[in-house]
Amino acid sequence: METLYLLAEVDLAQLDAVLQRIRSIPHVVEVEAVTGPFDLILKIQADHINEALDIVLQRIRRIPGIRATETLVTVTGG
Repeated sequence: METLYLLAEVDLAQLDAVLQRIRSIPHVVEVEAVTGPFDLILKIQADHINEALDIVLQRIRRIPGIRATETLVTVTGG
């Protein structure tokens, strides 16, 4: 299982609508509003990293109200 975190900057007037849409996306296992330069943090899990990145590019970044994102891919050491 691959995990990535996504930081999202959101138009605050659309925050509730964005949250509702994100929560309906498969593989988004957690989403929280946060303070700081980004407005949301999402945890995404999928079988393969390409699948997780596709969710970011094809589903999340296309949501109206998402201004910018930063993707953080987890790495595990041996």
